[in-house]
Amino acid sequence: MNTENLDIELNISLKEIDAVDSSYRLAVKPDKELAIFLFKKDKIDYIYNICSLEGNPMTFPEVQTLLDGVTVGGHKIEDEQQVLNQNKSVSLLLSMLQNKEFKINKETFCKLNNIISQGESLKPGEFRTGQVTIGGTDYIPPNADRLDELFIQGVKKISKIENPVIRSFVFFGFGSRHQFFWDGNKRTSRLTANGILLENGYQTLNIKAKDGLEFNKTMIKFYNSGNYNVLLSYLLPYYERLANLKNEPGQTPKPDAFSEDLKHRLELEKGRGWNR
Repeated sequence: MNTENLDIELNISLKEIDAVDSSYRLAVKPDKELAIFLFKKDKIDYIYNICSLEGNPMTFPEVQTLLDGVTVGGHKIEDEQQVLNQNKSVSLLLSMLQNKEFKINKETFCKLNNIISQGESLKPGEFRTGQVTIGGTDYIPPNADRLDELFIQGVKKISKIENPVIRSFVFFGFGSRHQFFWDGNKRTSRLTANGILLENGYQTLNIKAKDGLEFNKTMIKFYNSGNYNVLLSYLLPYYERLANLKNEPGQTPKPDAFSEDLKHRLELEKGRGWNR
């Protein structure tokens, strides 16, 4: 692929961020102290779910036991290490937030991946230098030599999204779809996205293992289309149910209505060629 084609591809990818519908509103007062407290309280559940979504066979009691410092038999060392790495990465994020060091930049992104992908990635904590693919989709992530430029421009656009919840979920999609690292992209992107939520006083996004099938189907649709509204139409009502939040009467539509409106417009957009 020549440079001109690469530039066109990157421009299309970045323009998808501009097409994000950011009209969604949560009728809730942000509370950073409470959000961080709840994340600490539910840390084991978060770690269990995120590892389970990666195919880790360890059960919730086994994850809990391992994080209590007791060795669990019957599992591969790699499975246990993945859980321990995720635990360390959560601790790092909380430390960043406490010390006001959390930023949406390459340094933070790479620091989190360095822990998350230890023992799995070719070069943990470094942007990939070669091509990768994503199973289950025909979409091919960008060439490695354009990743730095793409990250800088993408973060610049994402940072302009005023709604922290939308900004968080778009970053998750951005990091996951473009596969900046050799491994651990969804986990790193989700943890960074949760950092955005916590920094702004909102509860974290915790996709449950039992919802893995629908979540994975949504990710495949998103990978193939590049349309962030596909991702938002699933994550926003999911997050609303998870956090048990409701909009007040007379404000913007409730999440289910918002989701239905997005789905309607996505159907209209299919005829315009976004589903490539």
